[in-house]
Amino acid sequence: MASIQLQTVSKAFGSNVYGVRDVDLTIEDGEFICFLGPSGCGKSTTLRMIAGLEDVTSGSILIGDKDMTRVAPRDRNVAVVFQSYALYPHMTVRQNMEFGLKMRGLEPARRDERIDTVSEILGLTPYLNRKPAALSGGQRQRVALGRAMVREPDVFLMDEPLSNLDAKLRAEMRLELIKLHRRLGRTTIFVTHDQVEAMTMGDRICIMRDGHLVQVGKPLEVYANPVDTFVAQFLASPAMNLLDAELLDDTDGGKVVVSAFGRFPLSPTQAKAYEAARGRKLLVGLRPEDIHEEAGPDRVAFHAEIVAVEALGTENIVVFTVAGREYTARLGRHYIPAVGTAVPLHADPRQLHLFDAETTRAYPRPSFEPHSGKEV
Repeated sequence: MASIQLQTVSKAFGSNVYGVRDVDLTIEDGEFICFLGPSGCGKSTTLRMIAGLEDVTSGSILIGDKDMTRVAPRDRNVAVVFQSYALYPHMTVRQNMEFGLKMRGLEPARRDERIDTVSEILGLTPYLNRKPAALSGGQRQRVALGRAMVREPDVFLMDEPLSNLDAKLRAEMRLELIKLHRRLGRTTIFVTHDQVEAMTMGDRICIMRDGHLVQVGKPLEVYANPVDTFVAQFLASPAMNLLDAELLDDTDGGKVVVSAFGRFPLSPTQAKAYEAARGRKLLVGLRPEDIHEEAGPDRVAFHAEIVAVEALGTENIVVFTVAGREYTARLGRHYIPAVGTAVPLHADPRQLHLFDAETTRAYPRPSFEPHSGKEV
């Protein structure tokens, strides 16, 4: 097992054309890290540099405190699981898993021992004599994982390994990978553009954009405290609602945030936290789950024109307009407003986020006790 350090790592594909730019990151021994971001953000390129499949333009990569920046991929003791599975179609499952061990000169008895052990863990024992064409997508993905596991690497590198599976299989494989990581305890980097995968699997998530590392942290911490509007909107689906806003003094001596949804009164703790926002052009952010169909303590009522309703069974995603702009709410499954009607909705000002409209950076917000809404 091993830790990984990226020290100001960059990858240039031409003059001033960077796929990855000045990435600094330390991944602890045994940690499960998710690289999350849109297509072209640099997450797969970063993983390939760690694997040695892409040259590093500048900076250093350390694995287990050893500088691996210029070391050949075969000497890094890392295993890569690709999106495409990359199985040999003319070989059986056993032969696919055995191939790399043969190339490394491992004796037959040790090869069989490793393959039998890993096959048992992954439930592949009944399929060892089948070829990939006779397997389902989920079974092929297990074979790709098994081929990596039999090598007993220090680090697992997984490049969107679940993207070719259907929704049900993806959910099942997410759980299997989590259990597998807990069992093996190996350092794992998992590249994905799927927010659910990152939120449910990673010990920490690393959000990338345009080759830069934007924010690193535990999933729920990043969700609660996004550093800018990009993270706020990318990390969840539906995305956070953003409204033009300004911070003003209220008539009673307090402070309010004024937006198209109305006047959000700030608590003394919020007012203190957002003091630096005074006089700036702002964006106020509210997640869809912080908009409700029912009135409640401190909730701010506003009128919404219903545009669409997505009934998902467990909940309804409601798209509505206010002052000509579209927003989204995540509402109860029994609340199905008619399209084209105007209905009252209620926003929770305790959960608002404030961003600078020019820099898109977030103003640090006060924290809350989970599930209670009480400021701490």
